[in-house]
Amino acid sequence: MTSTTRQRGRPKAFHDKTEQNTVQALDRALAVMEVVAQKPGLRLSELAEETGQATATLYRALTTLQTRGMVECDEMQQVWHIGAGAFQIGSAFLRRTNVVERSRAGMTRLMRETGETANLGVEMQDEVLFLTQVETHEAIRAFFPPGTRAPMHVSGIGKALLAWLPPAHVQSIILKRGLSAFTAHSLTDEAALRADLDQARARGFAIDDQERAEGMRCIAAPIFNVHGEPVAGISISGPAFRLSLTRSMDFGGMVREAADQVTAAIGGRCP
Repeated sequence: MTSTTRQRGRPKAFHDKTEQNTVQALDRALAVMEVVAQKPGLRLSELAEETGQATATLYRALTTLQTRGMVECDEMQQVWHIGAGAFQIGSAFLRRTNVVERSRAGMTRLMRETGETANLGVEMQDEVLFLTQVETHEAIRAFFPPGTRAPMHVSGIGKALLAWLPPAHVQSIILKRGLSAFTAHSLTDEAALRADLDQARARGFAIDDQERAEGMRCIAAPIFNVHGEPVAGISISGPAFRLSLTRSMDFGGMVREAADQVTAAIGGRCP
């Protein structure tokens, strides 16, 4: 008698993502959570419009999520917000890797030395997901709360990762996500973007020159794993009147050094 060993935690149909192997009610509830997280303070009717779900169905999902602490309702204003339960579960993601812990000291040092906000992000589903930041004490500053997402082609961290990803991977992201314009400075032409990525790779860091938001610049460098693959990025970001292109070039080496130190701390290697 022979038997096959199945991968732990995975059923036989693990790779089958067809509708018959998904729980539709759960999928709808998670879609609601995503909208509440991205657009806090919406009323039930507004959430129904955003999600395309019937009000009664949506209310049942929200009530269920509320009992688990995933969402909260402001009873006075009758609007919905993400709950502490979602934060607790999200924090478990951060504990999967020691990149956040290993990056903190370098980010704090960068903030003190440059006077600008330091950020840490990773690629998640072909976007940049910001994990944490160390804010500057300046009144005017960049702010990316944990969980914020951004398109890769208009983000300093996103471009730092793209510059060291395999060309096929970069092409896949461009095809799936496109190159939308957010400002007059956004690189919406693939050839222009690839030329910019070549420059980033040559100097060791990427620059978001007001490409996502007018008046804001960002300098970023990648963090590598043991295989020399870019797995995260560190950046500093601030207003363009303070973070000039000249200063950006000067600070680039500091950002690169901070990223390399994290790479070494997690046992990675720079390619």
